[in-house]
Amino acid sequence: MELDFERCYRAVDSRDQRFDGWFYTAVRTTGIYCRPSCPAVTPKRANVTFYPSSAAAQRNGFRACRRCRPDAAPGSPDWDVRADVVGRAMRLIADGVVDREGVPGLASRLGYTERHLHRMLTAELGAGPLALARAQRAQTARILIETTDLGLAEIAFAAGFGSVRQFNDTILEVYAATPGALRERRPATRTGAGTIHLRLAFRAPLHAPALLEFLAARALPGVEEADHVRYRRALALPHGPATVELRPEERWVSATLHLDDVRDLAPAVARCRRLLDLDADPAAVDAALAADPALTAVIGKEPGVRVPRAVDGFEMAVRAIVGQQVSVASARTTLSRLIRAAAPTYAAPTHAAPTHAAPTHAAPTQAAHTGARDADAGRPAACDADAGRPAARDAGAGRPAARDPGRAAPPLVPFPAASEIAGLPDEAFGMPAARRETIRALAQAVAAGKLDLDPGADRDETVARLQELPGVGAWTAGYVAMRAIGDPDVFLPTDLAVRRGAAALGLPGSPIELDRHAASWRPWRSYALVRLWRAA
Repeated sequence: MELDFERCYRAVDSRDQRFDGWFYTAVRTTGIYCRPSCPAVTPKRANVTFYPSSAAAQRNGFRACRRCRPDAAPGSPDWDVRADVVGRAMRLIADGVVDREGVPGLASRLGYTERHLHRMLTAELGAGPLALARAQRAQTARILIETTDLGLAEIAFAAGFGSVRQFNDTILEVYAATPGALRERRPATRTGAGTIHLRLAFRAPLHAPALLEFLAARALPGVEEADHVRYRRALALPHGPATVELRPEERWVSATLHLDDVRDLAPAVARCRRLLDLDADPAAVDAALAADPALTAVIGKEPGVRVPRAVDGFEMAVRAIVGQQVSVASARTTLSRLIRAAAPTYAAPTHAAPTHAAPTHAAPTQAAHTGARDADAGRPAACDADAGRPAARDAGAGRPAARDPGRAAPPLVPFPAASEIAGLPDEAFGMPAARRETIRALAQAVAAGKLDLDPGADRDETVARLQELPGVGAWTAGYVAMRAIGDPDVFLPTDLAVRRGAAALGLPGSPIELDRHAASWRPWRSYALVRLWRAA
């Protein structure tokens, strides 16, 4: 990947945080690499080299700056949104695929030989898959050293290293300190076994209320809960279940992870970042969309609105199918019944988990196709009962009610796996037969490996295969592509809430005309979609 030296140097000289994660600054006289916003004195031009990844800097003999922690910078928005092989590979590496399946497993998932994959990644990022995974292991190990009481040998294997010696050598090379020295410098705070506290970086601005409102309106009791300050849910990770609580703050998102197996730290962090769209470049997105006069005012009023994504592609696909033609509240009830049937340990909370009706701006459901035939179900669509009225509100607060902090958090269970859903009897679904068979077909395809809904999936292929399933049309496939596999350029012109939002902003009301107008929003139509839902 070619980096423009002058542009990069200007960003470093101005300590521009927007470029953190885009590239890394290596200083030959000190042997250190930094993020662009590092507060240290700007190095001389003659002493600087820029690298597209921390792994490339490490590969060339540079160690991480202790002051700016470049390994904790937000991920590159380029790799977050790109649909090509390199972008898909980066998302899979972040999810820990190399640690679990090795480079052969990564190459197999992407459909390329190991040699060709190595060549592509090196050309773009200055490092191959092993070096990229090694940089991630070092970051994971540092977090475990500084936030847990695990033994150093346990941390070595939990972070994915093949031996304690490899762990020691890598930590010394990357951080210029031994694992023991890093532990001596950690804060005095201690956590329980399997509990990890960390901060997730993002590029400002972040409109946290938009994310939390969207997630709270759709929270499934027993699986997740959300209010105006935090989001909490269970995760199904490669080595066991986990629970995560996320609290957006001014400069970062505070995350508390409760892991059954600390080897799942990297995939847990990757899924939390993906859920909240933390690797986005909101300045670039907002600047592109604000060029449309119809969106200028709402973007100025609410900068940094993100696309709420998903921690599990299969879960999101099931939610999209269940949500066809029904209200948000009805879909939540049906999904809760399905979870109880699939998870014997499921226990609905005894106190009121979030039961807010969907806010008026957050009703993207298949039922939006009024006046036309439902493309996914083949029959006239019903009107979303929640689409036109305000959410239930905390008295006098003007926002969803928060959980009483004095009460213990309820136990949560992960959303059932595809194999569990596929094996349920008919009566467990509690929905029309056609929809039940759609979900069953989806679950069977995912369980058999015929349909990939992971973040590294090929987007065009996934959309095509989704629409081959009975009862899945363009709306459902597009919604899944946007939220499950992170496509930044999805637009749903037939969605009723989208059309209402468009009307509120003075945009064309006809789906055809609206779709034509939206062409000017490429490649950020998913973000424009969220803006229209909020404007509704």
